[in-house]
Amino acid sequence: MMLAVTAIICSRMQFFFFNDPEGPNVLIVAGLALAIFLLSWVAYRYAPLKINGFKRLSAAICIQILLLIGLYFCMK
Repeated sequence: MMLAVTAIICSRMQFFFFNDPEGPNVLIVAGLALAIFLLSWVAYRYAPLKINGFKRLSAAICIQILLLIGLYFCMK
């Protein structure tokens, strides 16, 4: 649940920083949030077993943030 919420928040923040007079399209924000969620879920699910609990969740959230930073600079 936390990964989905952070994916939506990060996706919305991604399009907030673009200078678009019409604003972000809800479908595009939802599609990007779904892609970010799936990538972070795979990273969370298949992380090494010695990483558990909060470390595993924070690693998945950091992957989301780093992915969005990379996408922002590629799209800019």
